[in-house]
Amino acid sequence: MKTSIGIKNENLAKVAEILIQTLADEFILYTKTRKAHWNIEGQDFYNKHLFFEAQYQQLDGIIDDLAERIRMLGHYAPATLREYLSLTHLSESHLESNDSLTYMKELLSDHESILIHLRENIENFAVEFKDAGTSDYITGLLETHEKMAWMLRSHLK
Repeated sequence: MKTSIGIKNENLAKVAEILIQTLADEFILYTKTRKAHWNIEGQDFYNKHLFFEAQYQQLDGIIDDLAERIRMLGHYAPATLREYLSLTHLSESHLESNDSLTYMKELLSDHESILIHLRENIENFAVEFKDAGTSDYITGLLETHEKMAWMLRSHLK
């Protein structure tokens, strides 16, 4: 059934395309945060293990909300690793060390990359594509990533 929510179909398609790329980025970041949770070593193991767990749980919620936003716009969300890897602008991690500083630096870099991508698109959603709802949703997502990045950055001081 056609989605009739007051946004032109071509605009819905463009918004969905950007959201699908964002979903891929979020899934890759989720996976990398899980990796940090599973493989962290060092004297700070326990508290960083819990820290990474809290972050991947937050990302899990983001992924679900983002996929549902894509569906609300009448498009399908990708759900395979192959699709995510072809759509993301993040890279898989190949870390030399399993210490907290190494993981945190990489995860912070990914959060900041996502933040830049989100910030670049907020106005486009509202103005160019006439989708204030997605613009608002992305603004909230941006704020969540800003807080997650701040938490990582604070550990690196």
